[in-house]
Amino acid sequence: MNIAQIEENLQRLNDSFTEDNFIYDLLLAYDIPKSNIKRLKEGSLNISKIEDEILWKKKLLFKKIDGQDLHSVIDDLKHDQRVTTHAPRFIIVTDFKNLLSIDTKTQDSLDIPIADIPKHYDFFLPLAGMEKAQYKSENPADVKAAEKMAKLYDEITRDNQSASKEQVHSLNVFLSRLLFCFFAEDTEIFAKHQFTNAVGSHTQADGSDLKEYLEKLFLVLNTDYTNRKDLPKYLNDFPYVNGGLFRDSFDIPVFTRKSRLAILECGSLNWKDINPDIFGSMIQAVITPEHRGGLGMHYTSVPNIMKVIGPLFLDELYEDFETNKHHPQKLNNLLYRLSKLKIFDPACGSGNFLIIAYKELRVLEIRILQQLEKLQHYTSGFEEKQLALIPKSQQSLAAMHQRQLFSNIQLTQFYGIEIDDFAHEIAILSLWLAQHQMNMMFKEMLGQGNPTLPLKESGHITHGNATRVNWDIVCPPKDGDEIYILGNPPYSGARFQSVEQKEDLQLVFKGIKGHNSLDYICCWFYKGAEYIKSINGKLAFVSTNSVCQGEQVSLLWPSIFTSNVNICFGHTAFKWSNNAKNKAVVAVIIVGLAPNFIKRKKYLFIDNIKKEVENISPYLTGNKNVIVRKRQLPFKDVPKLVYGNQAIDGGNLILSQNEVDDLLKVNPEAKQYIKRLYGAQDFMNDNTRYCIWVKEKDFKTATHIPFFAQRFEKVKEFRMISGEVARDLVDIPYRFRYVHEAQKSLLIIPRTTSVRRKYLPVGYKDHNVIVTDSIQVIYDSEPYIMGFLSSNIHMLWVKAVAGGIKTDIGYSNSLCYNSFPFPDLNRIQKAELEKHVFRIIEERENYSERTLAQLYDPLKMPDGLQEAHHQLDLAVERCYRSKPFDNDEERLEYLFKLYEQMTQEEKSKPTVNPKEICQI
Repeated sequence: MNIAQIEENLQRLNDSFTEDNFIYDLLLAYDIPKSNIKRLKEGSLNISKIEDEILWKKKLLFKKIDGQDLHSVIDDLKHDQRVTTHAPRFIIVTDFKNLLSIDTKTQDSLDIPIADIPKHYDFFLPLAGMEKAQYKSENPADVKAAEKMAKLYDEITRDNQSASKEQVHSLNVFLSRLLFCFFAEDTEIFAKHQFTNAVGSHTQADGSDLKEYLEKLFLVLNTDYTNRKDLPKYLNDFPYVNGGLFRDSFDIPVFTRKSRLAILECGSLNWKDINPDIFGSMIQAVITPEHRGGLGMHYTSVPNIMKVIGPLFLDELYEDFETNKHHPQKLNNLLYRLSKLKIFDPACGSGNFLIIAYKELRVLEIRILQQLEKLQHYTSGFEEKQLALIPKSQQSLAAMHQRQLFSNIQLTQFYGIEIDDFAHEIAILSLWLAQHQMNMMFKEMLGQGNPTLPLKESGHITHGNATRVNWDIVCPPKDGDEIYILGNPPYSGARFQSVEQKEDLQLVFKGIKGHNSLDYICCWFYKGAEYIKSINGKLAFVSTNSVCQGEQVSLLWPSIFTSNVNICFGHTAFKWSNNAKNKAVVAVIIVGLAPNFIKRKKYLFIDNIKKEVENISPYLTGNKNVIVRKRQLPFKDVPKLVYGNQAIDGGNLILSQNEVDDLLKVNPEAKQYIKRLYGAQDFMNDNTRYCIWVKEKDFKTATHIPFFAQRFEKVKEFRMISGEVARDLVDIPYRFRYVHEAQKSLLIIPRTTSVRRKYLPVGYKDHNVIVTDSIQVIYDSEPYIMGFLSSNIHMLWVKAVAGGIKTDIGYSNSLCYNSFPFPDLNRIQKAELEKHVFRIIEERENYSERTLAQLYDPLKMPDGLQEAHHQLDLAVERCYRSKPFDNDEERLEYLFKLYEQMTQEEKSKPTVNPKEICQI
């Protein structure tokens, strides 16, 4: 269901209003299934037992009242225990004259005459699965405009087929032109309300001639004044727009009474306060139905974009400005530099990053000109440079303090690639809108400025797939160019890529081994590095931190470093969110790259603290470009970590508690062939499972037990029809593929763990236990090993080098354990670690009713267990050095330095097997 239909349904509710059915009709208007309405009426969904009240869990609490104060009633209901327990999204009270409602999730409220519900359709949109975005800016114009455009889009698509690419593109172009007209009539590009009034006055109410009228108007807007002949005044009064916006001829949709009215409603809004950077993303969501539920969720906040453009180029430009504030000629040089920069976003969407970059450069330009005004040295400051901001013809006027100042920053300095056609059109339009807003600011601050009309060329935004388009053609680098690439490309981990994305990776990384395991965003890093390697340019992309973790590091970064490109700055992981009310928050990094011949200071940003470093490693630490690779053996003389036992049995060697109980009632002698079994889920959640564990010498005896004989036969059948490995095990149906047993104990580590945890959930089990291959195990380990594996410093290493599966970390013996730089330990240090390990085990036993998953949930971890781990952390870190570490980044840097040292030492030993050496 779309917004237009909802508004129509609400109007129908008004027209056939009945008190008894009001709440049911309201729910139907938002597409709640009739079957649910029926259950509400019958009472099976209504939790409330109070007359004239409906309580539907997680949906609403509705109460109709007579004679009471609505505000008092709703205030009481807000604090009702049932609201806490059943979490209704909306509380609604009405006396059928007025309606009062609270959105319990956002705390928004509605207080209206009940007849005005159609005007406030947006308030209850969550009932239809649509979350309305709300921005921190004081003016809600962006949200309102996007909602009105959503309704218009729904009406147009209802009456116009748009199946082919050409039809979709025509509609996209039409909507972008329409948006320009709305914006133009509220921002002094057109006369006030010129477009909306013309549509209202010169077209039929049924919309039948609106298509023809707009065809004529768009032609006029692309015709200069000298070529206009015999036009009626209402058309000739429109200015010449140019710039290519109305140049090409595209089909305009047909209109009905409703769609024409929707255009007039859009025109009734004040478009002056629209933010092109925000609105572009919101309107993109309007056109993409799957994004409707989170209108505006794709907008990236300005502070987050500044984390990219600041260290990439803007900080340096401001530093140049501050350094040369009192040098007119150098300020003029800086202005000239601004006019020659190129900004390129190869995944630009609707233009967020480009627009903010453009605005920030225009603001700096204004500040420079204001400073020049203060210096009052226009002539001496400008006459030496032939390509000065102020032409020679104006310099004498400048000397007499009569300024004619214009911006020299052009939209043609901005480049983008966007795969979505509508976003591509909106990016072009949004840059024009941003230019006009900045022209108005320029005029306000400096007294005059560039005229907006006729439009000049907009940004060079290319519609295409950035992984397949030649970037050198989109943004041609020329001698002397200064180019900055930036953006927030699509992430898409290897397991979640479409067929086309897989093909894109194949194309970009052709000839590079292991590229199938790379995230999709790696295409942008690789192509970007190739693009900037020999030019005066840099790039910075927002990315999930997986590109700087685990196997991806060894697959991606060597090919980038061999292109003579280095990491010039980086933001370690931080929460990246947009400005929407229901923020989509994800942990991301920002990585900046520059060619090696650009010698500038390098900075790491850790929790927004700027730190200068000599080099930035691909793990975003201040180390050399060390890359951790898989190893067959640990560096130190520590016990091996191996996989648990793999059954390959079709589940037939695995038993539940009930199956064991039933078996032992009939065959108590079977007990000697049954062992407790642990997989990762059993270990973390205290699940109880067993396995049949028969040795070769006992096979014949065990088959005398009918239950076992049947199970062995089923295992044999399963293996016979399975793969080659399984078929090799057909003759041993009584056992797992591998048979590992402990003499004393098992130290267990699940192969995956949540990235949210600060500590790995590691634990001991008795030697009679069998573990599956979802677990890794050290047999008969000394307790101090558990101390290291349970420490924060080990978890930091794991998070850095392991990589993840969704929100989980994959713990690998070859990449995490074998590569971990264990320090040399003496007997006293081992004893101290053992003491802390036993303290942790004791603390766990104090909460024996809780599972390990519950104990190691970072939000629920008991204080005593946390303190025990903290004391262990201090003891572990003292094994490395006496001076405490200041933060996790320092810990990680220390580990990488130690790792580098160990690999160098290992390389110098001639007897070491090359397969076991970790390359740098």
